[in-house]
Amino acid sequence: MGRLLTRREGDKCRLRMMPERRHTNLQEMIHGAVTLSLIDISLFAAMRTLGSGDAGMAVTLELSTQFIGAGKVDKPLDAVVELMRETGRMMFMRGMVEQEDHQVASFSGIVRKSPKRSL
Repeated sequence: MGRLLTRREGDKCRLRMMPERRHTNLQEMIHGAVTLSLIDISLFAAMRTLGSGDAGMAVTLELSTQFIGAGKVDKPLDAVVELMRETGRMMFMRGMVEQEDHQVASFSGIVRKSPKRSL
C-alpha cells in the first residue's frame, strides 16, 4: 500500500494513500483490490482514532462496498470513516473513498474488537 496518513476530522477519520503505478489495473485506474485494501485498513485506523478499540487482535466481520467511480493514480486516495455505533465487542462504521470531490466507493463495515486480556 505504501505510505498511509491518518488524521481525525471532527467525528470522522481520514486515511490517505498516495497511489502509484503499481496500484493500477490494465486500464490505468486504481485496482479495485487496492481500494478494498484501503477500506479494510481504514476501519482499523478509525477504530484506533475514533473508538476505544485496540486494533491488535480485532477482525473484520463484515464489509460491504459499492464502487461508484474509478480512482486515478495521480491524486491522493482517501477513505473517510465515521463510527456509527460502538458496543462492548463491536464497532459499526461507514464511509466513502474519495479523490478530492470525486467519489470512488462507499462502504460499511463491522469490526469485532480485540478480546479483553486478563493479567
